Amino acid sequence: MKNKKAPIKKLLTLFGILVFAACMIVPIPYYVEQPGETIDLKELITVNDQKDKQDGSFSLTSVGIRRATAFRALVANFKPFEEVVSAEELTGGSSNEEYEQMQQFYMESSQNAAIEQALKLADKPYKLEYKGVYVLGVEKTSNFADKVSVGDTVTKVDNQSFTSSEKFMEYVKSQKVGQEVTITYTHNGETKEATEKLIELPSDKKPGIGITLTDHTEIKSDENIDINAGNIGGPSAGLMFTLEIYEQLVGKDIHHGEKIAGTGTINSEGTVGRIGGIDKKVASAVESGTKVFFAPDDEITDEMKEVQPDIKTNYQEAKAAAKKLGTDMKVVPVKTVQDALDYLEKMK
Repeated sequence: MKNKKAPIKKLLTLFGILVFAACMIVPIPYYVEQPGETIDLKELITVNDQKDKQDGSFSLTSVGIRRATAFRALVANFKPFEEVVSAEELTGGSSNEEYEQMQQFYMESSQNAAIEQALKLADKPYKLEYKGVYVLGVEKTSNFADKVSVGDTVTKVDNQSFTSSEKFMEYVKSQKVGQEVTITYTHNGETKEATEKLIELPSDKKPGIGITLTDHTEIKSDENIDINAGNIGGPSAGLMFTLEIYEQLVGKDIHHGEKIAGTGTINSEGTVGRIGGIDKKVASAVESGTKVFFAPDDEITDEMKEVQPDIKTNYQEAKAAAKKLGTDMKVVPVKTVQDALDYLEKMK
């Protein structure tokens, strides 16, 4: 007599194997953020065709991002410095291509700001060349939506050039909703023009093109400074870029032979700004044997507290991560690049 249940058991077993395999290898619309690499900037930066030959190091820290499978997402929930985020949370609704373009521009902007700050601190002459406004996003309601793309640089409006994004926006907002304007922009190195009507911006009811923008600048100097960041994106290496370039410009061992790492954006005033994933960067730095870690001591506004009542400064987050790891790595709060230089001076 045949066992009719045997084929059913085989089918269930096969189904279970297929489900298990799918959980292991099929990607889901989520990502896992985890501690990334701690990278010695000697490997990325040259000044006047020379690398840093001093002992010790300044290093950037990074967050590793990988596409999740159901199994990988489950495992991440049990690891202290891993986090599962949705594609929407990661990219803000941008396409993968747009997200990568934005990350690359943030990296280029942080490099420019770091070079400017290092030249300024080293008392080296330079010129800041304004290239236009860089397009970070395009509103779906914009009449230019099918013409201008993320990554483009708008250089003129109605054949007028500007010296800052503030001047650019001032001109556009002085026009009328529904008025036609002609913008000149570069797309993949090619200069183009487009003429469309301005829309009413929901944020302030003023006329606008309908793009999210920021300054696109370039530093001109007799010093030949090259940063080869490869596929690293985002603005968070600004502080550490500044310190490494400055050390090479002045020709002094300002890290005194020690392994120094950190994170934080940098702007034209030398202010160190807040970044995301600092707990993962602390974990990466500890793993690499870092002695000192610079963390942004950023201001928490009332508006930020209203949205997130338990929000902490990057420094507080970094200190908590270091305590969790039980490390003796020194976490140092910095509001400006000068704060970091002052601390390094005291390390002598």
